[in-house]
Amino acid sequence: MKKILVTGLGKVGTLVGVLLSKRFTVIGLDQNDPHYHMELPFSVIKGSVTDAEFLEKQIQNVDAVVSALPYFLNKPIAKTCAELGKHYFDLTEDVETTQYILELSKNANCVMAPQCGLAPGLIGIVGSDMARKFDKLRDIELRVGALPRYPNGQLAYSFNWSSNGVINEYLNDAEVIHNGVKKMVPSLDGFEYINIEGQEFEAFTTSGGLGTMCDTYKGKVDTLNYKTIRYPGHGKLMRFLMYELIMKDDKETLEQILSNAKPPVADDVVYVYAVVEGWQNEKISRTEYYRAFYPIEIDGKQWRAISWTTAGSLAAVVEMVADGSLQNKGFIKQEDIPFEDFVKTQNGSLFIDPNNYHS
Repeated sequence: MKKILVTGLGKVGTLVGVLLSKRFTVIGLDQNDPHYHMELPFSVIKGSVTDAEFLEKQIQNVDAVVSALPYFLNKPIAKTCAELGKHYFDLTEDVETTQYILELSKNANCVMAPQCGLAPGLIGIVGSDMARKFDKLRDIELRVGALPRYPNGQLAYSFNWSSNGVINEYLNDAEVIHNGVKKMVPSLDGFEYINIEGQEFEAFTTSGGLGTMCDTYKGKVDTLNYKTIRYPGHGKLMRFLMYELIMKDDKETLEQILSNAKPPVADDVVYVYAVVEGWQNEKISRTEYYRAFYPIEIDGKQWRAISWTTAGSLAAVVEMVADGSLQNKGFIKQEDIPFEDFVKTQNGSLFIDPNNYHS
């Protein structure tokens, strides 16, 4: 793998290109100018991925494609990669899109690796690494929150990530394992309170965060779930907007309202929290993982926590495929990625010591 096409040069996609260009020849593709007005270490082509002929021509000239586009644009990109035998990676949290890519992978002579971001992605790698240390499992509970460090207003949120993606994960039902049975449950439900170092949060069910883990752990655990961490009161207000005001039926307007009301902030934080319970040497035990990630500087520019954690996780998986430490064809589940190997990559090392990252 030498040449990589990165589609979608927004907040995350631009950084994916920057990180990967340290090792690979990167070509960026977007119909708009890159989100950040900065000198980029890779070339940029303007064009739309909805133009099938144009898309195929660009993919033919590379070894792999990374999509940092919204989930609803990923299917034709993945399909073209599968047909041309080019490795494919994306950040989707959408369950239906992932299932489509899984079907494509069955006859593909290349890697198909969706869900390579933060959740799904990093949280599944961390949770599964913890689970492997148990002889028998009981619970796997995974929590992630991407938040403003200094929230204001009742919503206590800022759309540093795709507002469309947030609405999608709030609206769609979520896969869980409950009482040993795989089932679907409503998002914006299952509220709980979390106290992290004296700071109180709420967490509630959202879709897509587990990726393919319910299928992997079916029959092996009593409880498996993923919840999003927010400041208290956020979930109740989102339920009001989406269900009492029926704005779930007008997602475009809802997205415009939320993006306008809660624009991105520079000073954000990403919380990653995982709990696994089970038996080790016939004794019940519990292990926890907790990290808070903050903005860091890469190549002289400050990058938000949500941007570098998402981009870094994806870039690390690309590195692992290039190094041969992951399979070179077929569908890659995030939970099958060894955390120990993940953090040994240049970009995976960000999650051990973000401030010691070296180009």
